[in-house]
Amino acid sequence: MPELPEVETVRRGLEQQVGRFCVEQVEVLRSRAVAAPRGDGAAFAAALVGCALGQWRRRGKYLICGLERNGSAAGELGAHLRMTGQFQWLAAAERPACAHTRVRFHGVDPEGTGRELRFVDLRSFGELWWVPPGCPTETVITGLKRLGPEPFGEQFSSQHLRQKLKGSVRPIKNALLDQGLVAGVGNIYADESLFMAGIRPQTPSGQLSGEQLEKLRLCLLEVLETSIGAGGTSFSDFRDLTGSNGNYGGVAWVYRRGGEPCRRCGTPLRREKLGGRSSHWCPTCQP
Repeated sequence: MPELPEVETVRRGLEQQVGRFCVEQVEVLRSRAVAAPRGDGAAFAAALVGCALGQWRRRGKYLICGLERNGSAAGELGAHLRMTGQFQWLAAAERPACAHTRVRFHGVDPEGTGRELRFVDLRSFGELWWVPPGCPTETVITGLKRLGPEPFGEQFSSQHLRQKLKGSVRPIKNALLDQGLVAGVGNIYADESLFMAGIRPQTPSGQLSGEQLEKLRLCLLEVLETSIGAGGTSFSDFRDLTGSNGNYGGVAWVYRRGGEPCRRCGTPLRREKLGGRSSHWCPTCQP
């Protein structure tokens, strides 16, 4: 599943390329992709027609775009890519829609050129929402209520981690995957940041010192910044607006490298299941 760096890469692409795109027609090819109004493709399409797409923001793994119609706020468009969702930005009639196309937004860019924004999803877990104007976003996209602080925000501090993890016997790897602890982090970057911090993924969260938690926080930020700079990772089905995946996978320290030599010490890396997810770590560098 795309994690924070991949979703941020998509957000930046949408912000740079799709801003002020005016929607003239919406085709909902699979109503299941519409989470709000739930399964109502016709109502979703009617809400978007005539809207200009404004600024895109990211919250955790969610994408949210402000909508305008005739100079007035017209609500928001929300999206979650889930496992295989992706946006494609095309010239009008550039190529036929593939079988996995779920929603097509037809319209014109600020120069008046015909364009199309496509939502394509191989496994059909991705979702789109329309949030009516004046309606709090989290009352429609309810998953937002469960999110913890953003990694790059002031609220994500070692004090926050100490408070949330105090007395916990949950493995630190599992805790990092909890979106209520920190938003947007998944399997790849949890493994990578734990390696950089020298902490084994099985370590009970409550046993980590304040110094270890601060080091982990800083390592997580460094890993995320590096991956954003690389355009995300090539490990998942993630694709940006041009159909490309990221370059971070080629320099990963441990993720998906079980059995291979550690890039730092040469010790064979280990892989085991934690909470149903594969964890990768170095027994020497993460004592």
